[in-house]
Amino acid sequence: MKIGYLGPKATFTEAAAVLLFPSQPREPYDTIPDCIDAAAAGEIEAAVVPLENALEGSVNLTLDYLIHEQPLPIIGEIVVPIEQHLLVHPYYAPHWREVKEVYSHSHAIAQCRKFLHTVLKGAKQVPMTSTSAAAKFVSEHPHLPVAAIANRLAANEYGLTIVQENIHDYDYNHTRFIVVSRRKEPLSPASPLYAGDKTTVVVMLPQDQPGALHQVLSAFAWRRLNLTKIESRPAKTGLGNYFFIIDIDAPMDDVLIPGAIAEIEALGCTVQLLGSYPYYFA
Repeated sequence: MKIGYLGPKATFTEAAAVLLFPSQPREPYDTIPDCIDAAAAGEIEAAVVPLENALEGSVNLTLDYLIHEQPLPIIGEIVVPIEQHLLVHPYYAPHWREVKEVYSHSHAIAQCRKFLHTVLKGAKQVPMTSTSAAAKFVSEHPHLPVAAIANRLAANEYGLTIVQENIHDYDYNHTRFIVVSRRKEPLSPASPLYAGDKTTVVVMLPQDQPGALHQVLSAFAWRRLNLTKIESRPAKTGLGNYFFIIDIDAPMDDVLIPGAIAEIEALGCTVQLLGSYPYYFA
């Protein structure tokens, strides 16, 4: 069965899907809800969608849709480095420094401002719907003095030449992608990219209870459960109502995490398990 991912083709999301599912057919979807819905309906085996970027922060649509609309379990996660390259049509490769327009997604353009300001100073920066769309446009206009900022997958997909590699401003830019599926079995750790296991829970605090968040965190702390992320999101039930998404750096066990959840629920909190799954680093 196919693996779905946030399209179009040759984006970083497809690159993440290729790393996790190298031999399975892939299907792009226009939006994150479309991709998750397809997994929920059984049209695809699993959906790969972005969750967090080191520079831009969390992808709120992914979080909100999983929690409020389509609560599929997370069965895996992969962290992928975001490497941006300057791509031109092979016909124009010898003259790439003369490009007049640079096409890419607005985030990619923002991530490469130093290079654009110093090397291609004066070139018009044209936002596109995706880095892949920018690469496609350049491939279709071989005689125009234009370039695209995109990844290596896009260069291969559209037959473009990489004339400058790694033009991004920050080397530590990475994106977390999650895999969601109707099946609850997590992905296999039998991969050279495997880095460990984590568990993600959503906690809704009781209203107007002083120290509730401190008590929740204490339930993990005294059990020596390391928390790698705590993030709040609006509960969409009224102004000032929030829930907390908590990543625990451990797989679900029979004692510690269930005990922490039971203690938190005893405080009057609501706890939802989003998944216990392996994570990978590319």
